[in-house]
Amino acid sequence: MKKKARAHVIIKGRVQGVFFRMNTARAANRFGVCGWVRNTRDGNVEAVFEGEEDRVTAILEWCDTGDSPARVLGVDLEWEEFKGAYNSFDITY
Repeated sequence: MKKKARAHVIIKGRVQGVFFRMNTARAANRFGVCGWVRNTRDGNVEAVFEGEEDRVTAILEWCDTGDSPARVLGVDLEWEEFKGAYNSFDITY
C-alpha cells in the first residue's frame, strides 16, 4: 500500500479572477487527489490535498506555476497528518 499524505497550502500571486480554483480542481482530478480549494479574503488561494504521497507531490509541483493567466509568486506549504477526510475534490467558498 502506498504512503498517504495531506498538504495544506496557501498560494500567493495573481490567483483570483483567473480561473485558478477551477484549474486546480481539474489538476487535482487529473492527479487523483481529494480535498478542496477556495479563495481567501486577502487575495490568495487556500487548498488541502489528500491522497497517495506521489500524487500529492505532483499537484504541489503544479501549484508552483498553475495555468495561464495565473501568476504564482509563492506557495506556503504545511504537511499535515493524513485524515482520509475527502472522497472528491471540491471548490468551496
